[in-house]
Amino acid sequence: MTQHQLAALIYPPEIDPAPILEDAARQLHARGVAVAGAIQHASGPCNMELELLPSGCRMAISQNLGSGSLGCRLDASALAEAASIVRKAIDNGPELVVFNKYGAQEAEGKGMHDEVALAITVGIPVVIPVPERFLPQWSAFTGGEFTALPCTAQAVLSWWEALVKASRDAA
Repeated sequence: MTQHQLAALIYPPEIDPAPILEDAARQLHARGVAVAGAIQHASGPCNMELELLPSGCRMAISQNLGSGSLGCRLDASALAEAASIVRKAIDNGPELVVFNKYGAQEAEGKGMHDEVALAITVGIPVVIPVPERFLPQWSAFTGGEFTALPCTAQAVLSWWEALVKASRDAA
């Protein structure tokens, strides 16, 4: 099987990939891997934050629309600011970039879409959760050139180990 530098954690609607991605990123960081990117945290329906790596700072990316509202709204300007910070982290040449997810924004070419493309283009390995419903858009975006993983931290760690081994063997 070809070991791609791009890994997608494919997940169904009932799974929250954020804690899984966070666990994998923390374990890799603890092993000395230079990790950049963004991990999403949610504490309530209208309180989404991105933890920006490697700094660990958190940035709110949602807006509460008030007591009469039935939902919340993504704060596009906050997401753009977070994307800019992730872009700078990619420019510093990490060993791995993690992204919070390939969601509706990215499927429309917004959100962290360009940062994902940048990391891929410069050859930095990427891991990103992809909801099953956006798998067709993801496949089109990547040309099908990715490793599909089950949504577990162990799958990420095994993928990373295989990628490092393949890189060593090729050298």
